[in-house]
Amino acid sequence: MKRFYLLYILFYFLFSAAAMAQNNVHGTVTNARTHEPLPAVMISNGDGSQNLGQTDRYGRFSVNGSGATTLRFTIVGYTSKFYTIANSNDINIALEPSTVNLQQVVVSASRERQARQDAPIAISKINSTQIHDTKATMLYQLLNKTPGVYMVDLGNEQHTMAIRQPITYNALYLYMEDGLPIRPTGIFNHNSLYEINMSGIRDIEVIKGPASSLYGSNAIGGAVNFITQGAPSGYAANVSVQGDNYHYRRVDADGGFNSGMFGLYAGGYVAHQTNGWQDYTDFDKYSANIKTTYDFNNATKLTVAATYNYLNTQTPGTLDSAHFYSRSYGSNQRFTYRKVEAFRANARLEHSWNDKSNTFLTAFYRNNSTAQLPSYFISDVRDAGGNYISSNGQVNDQSFHSLGLLAQHRTDFSFLRSRLIVGAYLDNSPSSYYAQFLDIQKDVANNYYTGFSNTGRFIDDYRIKLFNTAAYTQYEIRPTDALRLVMGLRYDRIHYNFTNNLPASDTKYKQHEVNDFNIVAPKLGLTYNFGNNNGIYANYSVGFQPPETGDLYSSRQQVQLKQATFNNYEVGGWLALLNKKMYVEVSLYDLEGRNEIINQLLPDNTTQNQNAGATRHRGIEYSVNYAPINELSFRFSGTNARHTYVDYSEVTTNYATGANTVIVYNGNRMNNAPAWIANTELTYKPAYLNGFRVAAEWQHINHYFTNPANTKTYSGYNIYNLRFGYDAKGGPLKGAGIWFNVLNLTNQLYATTVTSNQYGDTYNAVPPRLYTIGISYSIAKH
Repeated sequence: MKRFYLLYILFYFLFSAAAMAQNNVHGTVTNARTHEPLPAVMISNGDGSQNLGQTDRYGRFSVNGSGATTLRFTIVGYTSKFYTIANSNDINIALEPSTVNLQQVVVSASRERQARQDAPIAISKINSTQIHDTKATMLYQLLNKTPGVYMVDLGNEQHTMAIRQPITYNALYLYMEDGLPIRPTGIFNHNSLYEINMSGIRDIEVIKGPASSLYGSNAIGGAVNFITQGAPSGYAANVSVQGDNYHYRRVDADGGFNSGMFGLYAGGYVAHQTNGWQDYTDFDKYSANIKTTYDFNNATKLTVAATYNYLNTQTPGTLDSAHFYSRSYGSNQRFTYRKVEAFRANARLEHSWNDKSNTFLTAFYRNNSTAQLPSYFISDVRDAGGNYISSNGQVNDQSFHSLGLLAQHRTDFSFLRSRLIVGAYLDNSPSSYYAQFLDIQKDVANNYYTGFSNTGRFIDDYRIKLFNTAAYTQYEIRPTDALRLVMGLRYDRIHYNFTNNLPASDTKYKQHEVNDFNIVAPKLGLTYNFGNNNGIYANYSVGFQPPETGDLYSSRQQVQLKQATFNNYEVGGWLALLNKKMYVEVSLYDLEGRNEIINQLLPDNTTQNQNAGATRHRGIEYSVNYAPINELSFRFSGTNARHTYVDYSEVTTNYATGANTVIVYNGNRMNNAPAWIANTELTYKPAYLNGFRVAAEWQHINHYFTNPANTKTYSGYNIYNLRFGYDAKGGPLKGAGIWFNVLNLTNQLYATTVTSNQYGDTYNAVPPRLYTIGISYSIAKH
């Protein structure tokens, strides 16, 4: 009898141990799109009543699922997923970034990970699911989904921007990669996002309005932060090929792995276009980036990254009214170009002293060259009667290299649950610039520029030692569970040390000149969280913009520029409705500029910059995300704004009489400032065909004035885009993907920018109906 009793006990323990082993579930949680591990994912039983644990910094977990038939995986910004416990206990859970949930995790508001609801600013995020589903060939196709953003397509990845501003080419925006400015203060380029590797982006975050208290100069209309991909869990690789009906061809490839403490990601793309829809628009683009990580231990991590971008493009210039409306897309010359090489590298060492204290130190390097023969500097010389005499232009080259340092420390205190962030920024960016006169030959009868000769005479030739030093602090307190107060302050000193390489007889500038700009930029904000994803925020912030080096020292610039400052007043809120199936976000702002630097049209139809005494930018930005069922989602984003001259006048000269006339524009709308911008998208992902998607998009740009006198207008446009895609989730084609996009579905004739001058209007035309098709293949193992 004892023998049977002992056997019963033995079998009981064996079966109990087997059952416990079966219920001990472990595995990895990753981003379904980038395959990166997801830390801090909460794991609970199926109904969420029992918390079983969370993933570690590598996305790994091990939980005892005893008593549970399903596990639930949740994290802010991702769609929750359920897993039915089966015989396998080593699993991978891939979470899809949510395109509906308003409350995501952002990093650009404070250079620290935080929930969107804790940031008292207007900030939007484009996540990896939106990037994957859009299959953008140009960045504007992504950024224009963001409320309040109009990224203007100028062709071949060239662009300009309008965020809380009219369409402008001025230095009112800060473009960053992983929180580092891609260019130094004083050397802004409105085209500089062609220096971004599109295929290596994981997320895009857009701060709308001044962010100078944290990021410094030029973060006025907005700051755009491109967050690059990191190493996947295990290993993963992707390759894709795409093209369109106007001979655009592109190949993307990326991949990486994670082994122990080391991780690596590398990716890039090659784009090529010949014989496009518009004459003289061939271009080549090569782009790549690499990122490595090394975890010394659980507290210390080193990240080293590098990016290289090369662009060589023909530049056809704009069209006059006759050519635009007749859809005659010929260029009136065949020799202008732009060639860009941009290399960036950085190393970031991050250390967590404990749960309440963290420090990072980032050293960075930039090397950039932009050489061009620009079409917009080709001008005709005429006599007082308007008769043609000659044509001229220029060739120029601007280059710089940078060495810099960014350091930041964060400490959390128990007193009022407060947080202190302090940081310092150093940027040493010596640069050089030269421009030479060109004699342009013209066939006057056919209005065609036939060629050019370099005169060898310099317009400009100088070097600048550019040094930017800054210190900033941000203090947050949370006196109640619902209320959070944020106070920020930043001091910047921008130092230009100019050396003129031209002899005194050939220039209007001194041989040597020093300019210093100093500013203190404060910020005060609050958020109040009512719970259940409902809350409000308010903030006051100051933005500043020193004159660009090209404006201060260019011989074309006729007036001396002052530093511009902006006061921003903003309130907003977010609201969850219909059992959290609908999310609404609204921001109202009043941005008041003093000495704002704006473009002035000169008699030869070229432009220079000058200060406006005062400007005002007022508007409302809004977004609605609605998912009535899991398969269907709707997004509506828009902004209504009024941009006005408060104190601005121009002096015009009658060259026949020599008389000057002052024209006052006070109270007028600023030119190239649409009053309404909207973007809407409806997406369907049927459950019966897992991996399939179809999305319809509408983009609206309202009419706007094209001159400061408000006597000429452009009617704006409406365009419609249609996107299809399928990613095989299983079977022999698992990992394969295909997509088909139709842009400008109705074949609308429209221009992204229109400029008026004394001889008429010029149009930046965009493609007729465009078909893009692509295929891809991905592998991943965790």
